[in-house]
Amino acid sequence: MTYTTLNISRAGHIATVTLDRPDVRNAFNELTIAEITRAFRELGEQSDLRAIVLAANGPAFCAGADLNWMKKMAGYTHAENQADALQLAEMLRTIYLCPHPVVARVQGDCYAGGMGLVAACDIVIAAEPVQFCLSEVRLGLIPATIAPYVIKAMGEQAARRYFLTAERFDAAQALRLGFAHEVVAVEALDDKVAEIVKALVNNSPHAVQQAKVLVREVSGQTVNDALLADTAQRIAHIRASEQGREGVASFLEKRKPAWLL
Repeated sequence: MTYTTLNISRAGHIATVTLDRPDVRNAFNELTIAEITRAFRELGEQSDLRAIVLAANGPAFCAGADLNWMKKMAGYTHAENQADALQLAEMLRTIYLCPHPVVARVQGDCYAGGMGLVAACDIVIAAEPVQFCLSEVRLGLIPATIAPYVIKAMGEQAARRYFLTAERFDAAQALRLGFAHEVVAVEALDDKVAEIVKALVNNSPHAVQQAKVLVREVSGQTVNDALLADTAQRIAHIRASEQGREGVASFLEKRKPAWLL
């Protein structure tokens, strides 16, 4: 499939989805949202993939909403605005629920909805000069659609501050908040992303997918008998799976597992 606002490449078990509207700082509009949604749906169905990198061309990662798109939204009815917002929500959910791990390679500034894109990813690697900003309230708006992902990523207390103040904060602060997992020099960004991706590829593809589901479904749950039964069932199921048996056998036999051959 061809894309207008994205570049999609593949090398072995790794796919890279690159935002490609550098002239507008990779801001998104209806087309970008539709294409990102379609790209992650299609890639999610490719069973031989092990990881997806979400990247961007140009000096900015994503500036949020495109200005021309915002002008159009100003004339929308309530129903049109709700339908439009649901398209953005579906894009974020598609990334968040993608069966393959998604690594955000954040090379430049990331504002508003762009932070939602990053927060929906599993692992976030940012370059040191990157600035983040939840700028919506400056425009009389709120970061509603991206809130479920951003609050999960940075925590409620940090969200209270940055949702309300629209302050910029740097990559070092993003790291302290837990929004970013790694912050590196610009020249080290690709090497760090490659290091993380290699770690993902070396692991059991089935186990990685199930571990992603595990975090999503167990996080925030009350530790009770139902949760204990659920987690016991999960480990019992994966121990009996083909890759579970192969992984343990290869470890005991001191050989590479089949997924690395």
